[in-house]
Amino acid sequence: MSETRVIFTGGRVFDGTGSPAVPGDVAVRGDRIEAVRAGVEPEPGDRVVDCRGATVMPGLIESHAHLTFPSAVGHVDPSFNPPLDVSFFHHMPTPDEHLALAERNARILLDHGFTSAYSAGSLTPVPTEVRLRDRIAAGLVPGPRMRAASFERDNNPVQMGPDGPTPKEIGPEAVRAFIREQAALGFDSVKLLMSNDDVFFEGGSMVTQYSAEEAAAAGEQARESGVWLNCHAQSPESIKLAVRSGFRSVYHCSYADQEAIDLLEEHKDEIFLSPAVGIMWANVHEGAEFGIDAALAEKMGSVKSLAAMEQLYPELRKRGLRVLPGGDYGFPNNPIGRNARDLELFVRLFGYSPAEALRATTQYGGQVLDMPVGVLTEDYLADVLVVRGDPTLDVTLLQDKDNLLAIMQGGRFHKAPAA
Repeated sequence: MSETRVIFTGGRVFDGTGSPAVPGDVAVRGDRIEAVRAGVEPEPGDRVVDCRGATVMPGLIESHAHLTFPSAVGHVDPSFNPPLDVSFFHHMPTPDEHLALAERNARILLDHGFTSAYSAGSLTPVPTEVRLRDRIAAGLVPGPRMRAASFERDNNPVQMGPDGPTPKEIGPEAVRAFIREQAALGFDSVKLLMSNDDVFFEGGSMVTQYSAEEAAAAGEQARESGVWLNCHAQSPESIKLAVRSGFRSVYHCSYADQEAIDLLEEHKDEIFLSPAVGIMWANVHEGAEFGIDAALAEKMGSVKSLAAMEQLYPELRKRGLRVLPGGDYGFPNNPIGRNARDLELFVRLFGYSPAEALRATTQYGGQVLDMPVGVLTEDYLADVLVVRGDPTLDVTLLQDKDNLLAIMQGGRFHKAPAA
């Protein structure tokens, strides 16, 4: 790593904490931020980036990444479009082919300003995400630094396989064994399908799939194995079980009742929520091209879930919960690369200010990753975006990658500024 200093000067600086953007400079040396203040004086040998008319801010962080899902901007794959079409699983790529697909998606996500990602689960049991994470960290392929997550365990006593259904062990010891296995494969977190989903059958979102004993065993084993727990949870009981059992990240959370809301607030310093509003919006408003018409969106539960989120998340915002953008991108109507749209939905549907939405995808993103990223402050990793205009006034600017004038990750330019 070259120690040449880079100074971003002449623009406004949004540091990720939610404070207003203010005129200032950002100095980077090596892979770290050296200074964030007004009046950084260039020295001989410094590289100076003129940011007039632009905002300097932390790299975006995706909190609900599915980099092994097949659809991305420019590469839509209709064969993974549940419940209409899951023929993807009938022509599965080899592990190396799937890794190449994930590497393509990782580059696209980085091209759109996401310098880090917290996985919400792998598509298959193969540890593709572990390989992807390690290859990105080694500098072999471009992509967001990431925390890798296992495929989701649904706790169904019958497991479908190439030879038909076979029995599957359930109960606390089976849950412990699964978590130990995924930790041994190198995953950073393990995902459980704590509730089912309306996509799979009518009323599925209100079906809680794990007992209190199983959830408690999961929490204990995760702590023993040194991994985090994430979960898909929509029913009130599944949300409460996740919180009480020490899960780190809860996805969707659409139907939290008053007891669940109070419990979430009680544990707001320990838990992160990622509603995945992007996929619900896409199903309700942008699915027709891919066969998801109004009737199917209703049947899939997307209409009900989106309406529930619009009621729930403004309340969770008021209570100080860390709610992060990240919208289940990777489906044909919601491809990877459109991830920044979640910020607009946080503002339009949940009542966030632009600066609050940006804080959620920068500072809170760094916190869920437990990495020194997401804030422009001394000694943090130098993940820096230069954005044309001011996204603290208009978050939709981040949806156009041409507005990203520079993308720096760990002190290196993924997208260098124009000369």
